[in-house]
Amino acid sequence: MHYGSVFAHGLFADKVVVVTGGGSGIGRCAAHELAALGATVALVGRKVEKLQKVAAEIAEDGGKASLHVCDIRQEDIVKQTVAAIVADHGRIDGLVNNAGGQFMTPLEAISAKGWEAVVNTNLTGGFLMARECYLQSMNKNGGSIVNIVADMWGSMPGMGHSGAARAGMVSFTETAAVEWAAKGVRVNAVAPGYIASSGMDNYPVEMAPMIREMAKTIPAGRFGTEAETAAGIVFLLSPAASFISGTTLRIDGARPQARAGYPMRVPDATVQARDAVKPFAGFHRALTPKVFQV
Repeated sequence: MHYGSVFAHGLFADKVVVVTGGGSGIGRCAAHELAALGATVALVGRKVEKLQKVAAEIAEDGGKASLHVCDIRQEDIVKQTVAAIVADHGRIDGLVNNAGGQFMTPLEAISAKGWEAVVNTNLTGGFLMARECYLQSMNKNGGSIVNIVADMWGSMPGMGHSGAARAGMVSFTETAAVEWAAKGVRVNAVAPGYIASSGMDNYPVEMAPMIREMAKTIPAGRFGTEAETAAGIVFLLSPAASFISGTTLRIDGARPQARAGYPMRVPDATVQARDAVKPFAGFHRALTPKVFQV
């Protein structure tokens, strides 16, 4: 089997796209789709074992990928990593700023160290990767950057550090879109909502029942898929989005619009099976999060 992308075969032929956090979840899925469409994918992450596994999957499917171990929070390492990618592939045409992470805790219990760790991962690291891709390649050749943020509209109770960082990344996206436009660089963001991804398995096991119930808060009545998120990323990287820059594409089934006092009418299985709203499951190697394996 091969990736069931809705995009044209060869769309990213001869393009080099960097995907941070490419060893799992949404990053892994996006890397697979981009490789299936002809891109050479540079996988970036902290754990070499995960990167090796994804690179092997892509090679087995007939795609091309290199792997680069990097902690995006370390400026010198980011500079070296981007330089290595440019040296290996000659240029960088696209960046998927996907690496991130957070932990559940109320604001009053977050230490300065914990706050900085999350902000550095979700904001500073993304800035460093984007800046270096721009300085070392895109300011000469143009390119497209897609920053992955989160559903932080209306607050993120229990993850205030992540919400603040993601909101900052949206503002960075808008500013970079203006400052870098003259060099032919587009900068956009994708904000996934509740996506059935391996990232859900990073939360404490006692949260599993709550996670499974979250679908009831989504007007679409279900979780999103990694492939639905990757499709948004791929579109924004593609030539079809050449007049789109500085925007944030929400992929969330209208969850932020749900309002207290409005009766939630979750679609039944018959409605969810209709072509306009049924889950897109194009990723042939998708893994069901453990939290749903009950």
